[in-house]
Amino acid sequence: MLFAIHALDTPVSLDKRMALRPEHREYLGAIRERTAFSGPLMADDGKTMVGSLMVMDFPDRGAVEAWLASEPFNKGGLFASVAVYAYGGAPGPFQPE
Repeated sequence: MLFAIHALDTPVSLDKRMALRPEHREYLGAIRERTAFSGPLMADDGKTMVGSLMVMDFPDRGAVEAWLASEPFNKGGLFASVAVYAYGGAPGPFQPE
């Protein structure tokens, strides 16, 4: 089942984000085949990273929570908030009905 993980960074956290980024990318890479998409959320200036959005395949919410517990950005205190939602969109390009 696909889950959307919406995480917002703590204020003024760019240094922390950049320090944790290599470990975060390695952690994501370990489950690359289960990742529909992921990337930083940006402020309206298009330059300032303010959070993360990840849509990934997990068997259930418990598996998402377990994965998040060791996710480097989360474990490292970067995120001020994390919300997990079941994602109903189909992977791949938009297909009009």
